[in-house]
Amino acid sequence: MLFLIDASVYVFRAYYSMPPDMADGEGNPTHALFGFARFLGDLMERAKPEYLAVAFDESLTSSFRNRIYPAYKANRDPAPADLLWQFTRCREFCDLVGVRNFSSNEYEADDIIGTLAARGRASGLPFTVVTRDKDMAQLVRDGDVYWDYAANERFRYHEIEGRFGVAPERFADWLALTGDSVDNIPGVPGVGPKTATAIMREFESLDALYADLERVRALPIRGAAKLPEKLRQHRDAAYLARQLTGIACDMPIDFAHSAMRPRAPDMAGLAAFFDRLGFGPMLRRQAERLAALSPNRGASG
Repeated sequence: MLFLIDASVYVFRAYYSMPPDMADGEGNPTHALFGFARFLGDLMERAKPEYLAVAFDESLTSSFRNRIYPAYKANRDPAPADLLWQFTRCREFCDLVGVRNFSSNEYEADDIIGTLAARGRASGLPFTVVTRDKDMAQLVRDGDVYWDYAANERFRYHEIEGRFGVAPERFADWLALTGDSVDNIPGVPGVGPKTATAIMREFESLDALYADLERVRALPIRGAAKLPEKLRQHRDAAYLARQLTGIACDMPIDFAHSAMRPRAPDMAGLAAFFDRLGFGPMLRRQAERLAALSPNRGASG
């Protein structure tokens, strides 16, 4: 099983939930870094993954989606400078603890995870995606797992529809209809989650829907009689949204099984890292436990 971690979810969670008074000797806040490091170490101890990779986002404004739709994520405030500083240290921690990590200016963490998942699946390796982002549900297929680590909830392929209302294969189309306010994607005006769910349970894709719009009139949806015209009127918006909501699973990336095996932690490097940041014994003891586990996790790969 390949474990794929959506790092931003857990860095942001630590940044906004942990006391912000942790700092290194130069006054740089370190609470998000500490929280992420503790999360990653806990997960590695708990799951003992044979294969593991962490995906980071680099920018809100430079992905290929911004070229398609400049307003994509334009509603979000830039990350605070102290948080960006901690993101860089989080990647440094991953390197020191022996975990492969990826980021890209062109692609988002979702796309990194989607591509690694596709490459792993092609070689017979199922995955567990560790995230709280509902968009990631579209990646799950038979044998895969969606793991909301913070809520301790796991969903397999046949459970995704019950959790999110739509099958994984139709999730990006569902989002194209509803839009996604978090990412500033408009979708089709007046089509909310319930309406989109009813539509996507009837049609296997956005293409199938637009090939037979009149069939929508027979669906048990309030306002179904007027819905075909509304969908027709906003067809371009729906297809634009579909370009944004689908996770790219074909980005250029260096994928090799051996490189995804957790390596033995660099204990000397971690000690210097922790000293520099003013971290106490908790993470040091955890690193020692991970070092003890490393032979069982293929550390020499």
